[in-house]
Amino acid sequence: MSLNEKFLPPDDMPEFHKPFWEALKAHEFRVQSCTDCGTLRHVPKEICPACGSQGVDWTRVSGKGSVYTYTVIHRGPTPAYQADAPYVIAHVELEEGPRVISNLIGVDPAAVRIGMPVEVVFEDAADGWTLYKFRPVG
Repeated sequence: MSLNEKFLPPDDMPEFHKPFWEALKAHEFRVQSCTDCGTLRHVPKEICPACGSQGVDWTRVSGKGSVYTYTVIHRGPTPAYQADAPYVIAHVELEEGPRVISNLIGVDPAAVRIGMPVEVVFEDAADGWTLYKFRPVG
């Protein structure tokens, strides 16, 4: 199965999500940062959950972090994903603080552990999209 048969972000996403996806196309990992209180956040939001400000900037982060929690998928939602099973969906806590969710690749699902150090990798997908995933460090 090809990546074209997997889920991609919608073309009609809110405007405040677009800088995240544009950064991925450049193989950069960026999260929103509040221009008033400095809180880093992901997923993008129109209003800072810490202080209520609407001021936002996009900050490049290292893409390094650790597995906060994870699940192993044994039965994917579509045939394209079923072909990859079993695979790992991980909630990764970035070194800079925000937590993000994505696939964890390059590791046997049985070897994944909470606290495992990981780093972001980029996958150029269909229709000009770039996706991010994580892999173990070392």
